[in-house]
Amino acid sequence: MTRQRAHLQSKRRERTMESPKCNNDGYQNIFVMRHGDRIDNFEPLWVSTAARPWDPPLIQDGKIRAFRTGQRIRSQIGFPIHRVFVSPFLRCIQTASEVVAALSAVNVDPNAMSSKDVPSIDKSKLKSMKLRCDDHHPLMFIKIATCGILQVAIEFGLCEMLNSVAIRRELAPKDGKFDFSISDLEAMFPEGMVDHNVDRIYKEMPKWEESLEGCRDRYVKVVKALADKYPTENLLLVTHGEGVGTTFSTFYKETTVYEVDYCAYVELRREVPSKDGSVKAGEYEVVLSHGQAGIRFGQDPVSHDPVISRTPV
Repeated sequence: MTRQRAHLQSKRRERTMESPKCNNDGYQNIFVMRHGDRIDNFEPLWVSTAARPWDPPLIQDGKIRAFRTGQRIRSQIGFPIHRVFVSPFLRCIQTASEVVAALSAVNVDPNAMSSKDVPSIDKSKLKSMKLRCDDHHPLMFIKIATCGILQVAIEFGLCEMLNSVAIRRELAPKDGKFDFSISDLEAMFPEGMVDHNVDRIYKEMPKWEESLEGCRDRYVKVVKALADKYPTENLLLVTHGEGVGTTFSTFYKETTVYEVDYCAYVELRREVPSKDGSVKAGEYEVVLSHGQAGIRFGQDPVSHDPVISRTPV
């Protein structure tokens, strides 16, 4: 076998079909969402017996709120969510799990209250490892990727502010190390939905006592980096209140965010760059839903960036 032929066969073995581009309207859509209702804000004594008082879970109402928010997003938008990136904190993982259940349910059941009420998910949303035979080379196989799949990954850069502004000093780990069992967290999502091969923007957790400005810069950096990494896919990023507020005020200029509700979200969109380079990536626009997204803010009535208003369905 010649070296050239061996090289060609090797390339064919690695060959993968690209997933069809789903953003037919030429725009990329990004949702940045806060987690649901955390237990320590409703049961103050919880921290006194918790093994990880800095990592509270959701209360049941928080799971319901997350699921309902996922249903609302699904019913309002006219495009699929392709990827979900989530902070490793438990409240965010549980929130993302509920939202993903709502997004991937076979049907939208108005009576469903949480993921427990979803008997089955749409199998087309799961990552498939099926292979098909290469028509020209019967012994070669091509991995098939599908446009409709929903993939989930943990992103350290979306984590809570690691400082005493967000986490009381006496509740933080004594050594300043916030450790997570990634495999246990990933197991909270449907099998086949987690992307284990994703290359994280932040390879490790930020250091304890990061500055407020440093944290805000981190959130903006991660949102932009993930959008640029997957420019033809629509993203949902599940993070914390400061991340949502910072994203909103960064891309909707001349605003002051006063409050971010549980499961509140900001929706961004931008024009997608073309393959031939004739169309460059557009500027981010904030899509408002007439206050239904749960962010209260004030703005300069004269000078601000373009905003798209969408009436909720």
